[in-house]
Amino acid sequence: MSHSAQIFRAGFLIAALTLLSACSEIKYGLYDLAMDFERSQAGVTPKSLETQGRHFAYLENQAPPDAETILLLHGFGASKENWLRFMRHLPSRYHIVALDLLGHGDSSKDTSIPYDIDDQVGYVRAFTEAAGLSRFHLMGNSMGGAISSMYAAEYPDSVASLVLMDPAGVYDYSSELETRLQKGENPLIVRKPEDFDALMEFAMEDKPFIPWPIKSVLTEKAIANTGIYDHIFAELVRERHRYDFKQVLLDIRSPTLVLWGKEDRVINYRNAEVFTRQIANSRKMIIDGVGHAPMIEAPEETAEITLVFMRLLEAEKD
Repeated sequence: MSHSAQIFRAGFLIAALTLLSACSEIKYGLYDLAMDFERSQAGVTPKSLETQGRHFAYLENQAPPDAETILLLHGFGASKENWLRFMRHLPSRYHIVALDLLGHGDSSKDTSIPYDIDDQVGYVRAFTEAAGLSRFHLMGNSMGGAISSMYAAEYPDSVASLVLMDPAGVYDYSSELETRLQKGENPLIVRKPEDFDALMEFAMEDKPFIPWPIKSVLTEKAIANTGIYDHIFAELVRERHRYDFKQVLLDIRSPTLVLWGKEDRVINYRNAEVFTRQIANSRKMIIDGVGHAPMIEAPEETAEITLVFMRLLEAEKD
């Protein structure tokens, strides 16, 4: 290769890398703008706190000092941002907190600590104590639903009501996920770019539109978290646990709503029957045309169902 050709090639590579870097900066800039807009629409701001040597990130709105609190826990491989569209439809009279569970979002990611459900209950408890949340309405999706269930069982005086959206923990009725796992596939973990679209198709029946720059950043973030997600998932599906989850459900005293998308391929919606059978003061609602994430797929309808449930509880008190 001639000297001039080498110079041309080097220049081309430098230009290409500069362009890619600029595109990446633009892409992430657009992502940040989109998230800022979504947070403003939901009336929340990002916050964080440190406790027990761990960093917890969360979203919080401004509410009256005497407002009742709603604490939101997302599912495996997700983040606090999964609740943004749902939070838009909650009245501002509530104090709303959406937490990034450890190992997720902007919270600490540590592969040296355990992440079984009872461990995660302990981490959430550390957060609620540090944040001064003594009593609240607790809502959780998927893994967050299992954590919420055990939290309500262990700390009954802290949980005014419980809403479980497609909760994990009970698998009496099999799902497509279990079939895929038996084949050595895990559609919940993104390892390469095309896996992100496959995950959206698998997890949700009524998928929201995600513009390219946003989807690209979400894909990159998911791939970057493969290591921690592998670790957490292995903890969740191991054969031996320190608890009997269905026995835990018997200890829940909080009024409970079990809300499930009928087209859920991750966890079979018929497992709602087990939750309502085990939890004394509970009722269920199955939503047609919705998959594993009702708060994303049908945020307004899901919020309305939740608010009706809470209004019924208030009426029962009166």
